[in-house]
Amino acid sequence: MDDDRLDLLGMTRGAAIAAARARLVRGAGLAPAIHRMAHREGRFEPERVGASDASAAAWRARFRVGSAVLVRTLEEPDPVRTTRTAKAVLGSADGLEYETVRIPIGEHRESQCVSSQIGCAMGCRFCETALLGKRRDLSPAEIVGQVVLARRELGWQARRIVFQGMGEPLDALDAVATAIAVLGDSHGLGFAQDDFTLCTAGHVDGLRRLAGLALPRVNLSLSLNVADDERRAAIMPIARRWSLAELQAALVALRPRRNWQLGIHVCLMPGINDRRADAEAIAAFCLPLGRVMVHLIPYNPGSAALTRPPDEAELVRYVGWLREAGLPVRRRITKGRSVMAACGQLGNRALRRAGARGFPGQDLNLN
Repeated sequence: MDDDRLDLLGMTRGAAIAAARARLVRGAGLAPAIHRMAHREGRFEPERVGASDASAAAWRARFRVGSAVLVRTLEEPDPVRTTRTAKAVLGSADGLEYETVRIPIGEHRESQCVSSQIGCAMGCRFCETALLGKRRDLSPAEIVGQVVLARRELGWQARRIVFQGMGEPLDALDAVATAIAVLGDSHGLGFAQDDFTLCTAGHVDGLRRLAGLALPRVNLSLSLNVADDERRAAIMPIARRWSLAELQAALVALRPRRNWQLGIHVCLMPGINDRRADAEAIAAFCLPLGRVMVHLIPYNPGSAALTRPPDEAELVRYVGWLREAGLPVRRRITKGRSVMAACGQLGNRALRRAGARGFPGQDLNLN
């Protein structure tokens, strides 16, 4: 039978108060305390905040806190760090799985990479998640629940949230925007807009919609990789839907504040996008975009590898070409590759066998 209870993890305090008043005969006044407990502790115990037995039963009949279960965790060995890269696999109420990753930043900080969808429709050839196709969007409660569950059960304490897990966040923008509002509620976990980064493969319709939302301080990163329409389309089918010119125009129009800096992600794949001409084309694409920062990410092979990871000399050489072209560059240090938690490695091989929805496939042809 369908569960028609409302999940408090998908609500701001104001929304929870309104829902309690609409759904409960008694006990609605406890909504602020119950909402706070749900978000800050991940618990649903109305009795702890003074609910009578009858009131607690009414709350449980109409509301819940989270629907996911922790299926397994994988942690990358690290002889130096006490906080290690780790991946948590969560099970949904409808029997599917999705993943979230803790990423240490230095010794005392960490970010959390969250998923917005189960699978992904974008079809990027270098990404494990793409092999699933798109199963469905995650609900706001399922997105927020990744953070709440990881804090409660795993002790993660991320202060930055990156939408770079499974899925394309701009393809699930309604749920993502609601989740950002909920996570940013000062009565809940209280994240600032600056604490969020949306990572997109170049979803132009989503970028246009994003420009109309009240999210001026949310960060954005673009997975660009190749700045040539034909060659980009060979590894990123989304480029068949929107050209680089359309993508560039949407980014120019988006700029939400004067000092905004756009992240440009380049996954370096030997033999695919590692030529000097590739670096120069990326610089030309970035020229009208204002402040950018290029993040060079070594390719992380999945179960259907396109190529090998780049070696140190190849990374250094490509960084040099980008800088010669006038671009600021940060090299990403690979974290989580050994436990399939690195960029492009999230996915479920068993689930792939059941079929999926997404962009049609295309043979890789970069000649």
